[in-house]
Amino acid sequence: MKVANIMACVGVAGLVALGWVMVKTNPTQAEYEEYATQRLTKYLKTNVCKKTPTFLENLIRFNCKQIIDSARPQIREIIAASTKRQDFVIFSIYHTDLQLKSLMPVAKLDSVLPSVPGYKFETLGAFDQFYTYKAEQL
Repeated sequence: MKVANIMACVGVAGLVALGWVMVKTNPTQAEYEEYATQRLTKYLKTNVCKKTPTFLENLIRFNCKQIIDSARPQIREIIAASTKRQDFVIFSIYHTDLQLKSLMPVAKLDSVLPSVPGYKFETLGAFDQFYTYKAEQL
């Protein structure tokens, strides 16, 4: 009987310790915004910039990757405005709904970009890490 009591106490202490660690390592909204900004800028650089014709870059004299780097603060603001956090103390779930079309002056760009997609992301934050478990194009 003593062994069972000792094992139960060790188990409870382990669960309490795990819970305390999870509370202390639950990422903040600001940490999520930085994570999402890094992921989005990486995606834009590797996918969108590759689709930009070289002649267009030379004609307008811009570098797609440099423009994305210079727009990081604005990208972070967009993510912050598009994200809702559900805080469960030991972990958080972040819902990000990026509607890119709503961020652009529609009257001017509607004819050029008639079908700009929106994106929806759901991310779990725990143990100072983020795990995006749902990403869909709307």
